[in-house]
Amino acid sequence: MTATKIKSFAKLNLALNIVGKKSSLHRIESIVAFASLHDEIFIKKIKSKKHKIIFTGKFSKDINKENTISKLLKILEKKKLLSNYKFYIKINKKIPNKAGLGGGSMNAASVLKYLTQKKIVKLSKKEIEKISNLIGSDVILGLNFKNSILNSNNQIRHFTHYKKIHVLIVKPNFGCSTKYVYSKVKEFSKPKFDEPKKKLFNLNYLKKMKNSLEPIVLEKFSKLRAIKFFLENLSTPVFVRMTGSGSAIVAYFQTKQRCYKAKEMFNRKFKNYWCIASKTI
Repeated sequence: MTATKIKSFAKLNLALNIVGKKSSLHRIESIVAFASLHDEIFIKKIKSKKHKIIFTGKFSKDINKENTISKLLKILEKKKLLSNYKFYIKINKKIPNKAGLGGGSMNAASVLKYLTQKKIVKLSKKEIEKISNLIGSDVILGLNFKNSILNSNNQIRHFTHYKKIHVLIVKPNFGCSTKYVYSKVKEFSKPKFDEPKKKLFNLNYLKKMKNSLEPIVLEKFSKLRAIKFFLENLSTPVFVRMTGSGSAIVAYFQTKQRCYKAKEMFNRKFKNYWCIASKTI
């Protein structure tokens, strides 16, 4: 049987606010887009007693045997939803880990979406949401790769037909621990996105927004402060902002030319850091 190829796109938090805390988890709201940067997932049914999950590519090195995809398959098997199917799943990792780009979460979301669309697994919308949340808080965002607004009540609204933004995504040679970053959150914001509207994706509006986790990360890592300062002074980006809990910093541009010019200049200054020019999908 030929493997099906799935694209699993990188998540970009255009804005992110911490609006409270419920038990041990923080409540967030976020304006989200997806970059054309993506992992490639190959999946097919196999005759075997076990699933076979393989990670390849530039960012496959530090991924544990216990990962988001193995976690998803365990949950589905525990619920007796896979009907004795076993799968060969190969993931070509092009999205860096511990970057705030949601690589692992989007991988799990993409596989779950595939299994439900092919009717291999039959689940209600509510069950899909519940399983997504068991794997990770942002998995649910990857079930639909469209511009999205997650409000303070954990509800998502999707938006289509929006102008693409060119992005320069930069990651230094270290990652950020999501657990550590959230442990340092001391202040909460008032919800701003509870009435999601398309105009919230307007660049002038986004320019005024922030990522509430960014000051925590920039205080800890002087290298990230230097990167952000450098990007803000290159080829007039509309704005520069960390995505998720870092360590990736993203510069947003209105034109492809400015984005690629910024990439050239960044590569000359920071030769050992990974970066890619991409655009929202």
